[in-house]
Amino acid sequence: MDRIVLRGLRARGTHGALPEERALGQTFVVDLELSVDTRPAARTDDLSRTVHYGLVAEEVTGIVSGEPCALIETLAQRIADRCLSFEPVREVEVTVHKPQAPIAVPFDDVTITIRRSRP
Repeated sequence: MDRIVLRGLRARGTHGALPEERALGQTFVVDLELSVDTRPAARTDDLSRTVHYGLVAEEVTGIVSGEPCALIETLAQRIADRCLSFEPVREVEVTVHKPQAPIAVPFDDVTITIRRSRP
């Protein structure tokens, strides 16, 4: 499988287990690796034979800015499910970054990475 990679998708969301996270919101960052067989698109130079990564980016940022959830694990799963709904995508790796997580000590980032594939 070939890989289409999107790094650093940013959107504001109200995800988190704490009431202040739900009230104030924060910026989340998402990285995606989409496993796709790009040979049909390369042979024909036809966008419809691959995944339109611009549409994927819009859908993912819509999920992040949409319905809140308590856990970034849930957010990552929602994103993975949506990515797999694009026909050419066979597997996806999703990393959700929560750089403004409410942690009382200095830190750079909190992430979860999941990998999901079609059954």
